[in-house]
Amino acid sequence: MKLVKATEKDITLIQDLAKKSWENAYAEILSDQQVKYMLETMYSKEEIIEHLKNPNYHYDLIWDENKNSFDGFMGYEHNYDIGTTKLHRIYLIPESKGKGLGKEAILFLARQALETGDKRIILNVNKYNSAINFYKSLGFSVYGEGIFDIGNNFFMDDYLMELLIHDKMD
Repeated sequence: MKLVKATEKDITLIQDLAKKSWENAYAEILSDQQVKYMLETMYSKEEIIEHLKNPNYHYDLIWDENKNSFDGFMGYEHNYDIGTTKLHRIYLIPESKGKGLGKEAILFLARQALETGDKRIILNVNKYNSAINFYKSLGFSVYGEGIFDIGNNFFMDDYLMELLIHDKMD
């Protein structure tokens, strides 16, 4: 696996990967209408361009060297809060899950966070998303929960998770 820094030219690819992964990840959790709304707002070209303008916000495409294809991406923001990197999104297409790509991406993120001086990674995850187990297996723990109004009468019911990172992440 390798990570490739995304730019504006990759927006369509990010949108496509988000759609493919969300159709699988949220099929049993959210209504089709909410998934459609969230994809249209959270992954609009304008929204992603705004993220890319922020020097602390990064998108990395996940390249599977065995398949020679982009199979996922992550979006994260260093210095989101004092000493904290926020993992806003990490998604893999369904057929690429369970191959270690997500773990490698999180380890990369931890090393990047340390380089910026951050010692903590936080994220929000839907309370019914099986990815919670993945995050726990990497050392994340739940530190809170929240219900977030995302507009259009839709809400996100999430756990807030954190990983305290140290100088030796492998």
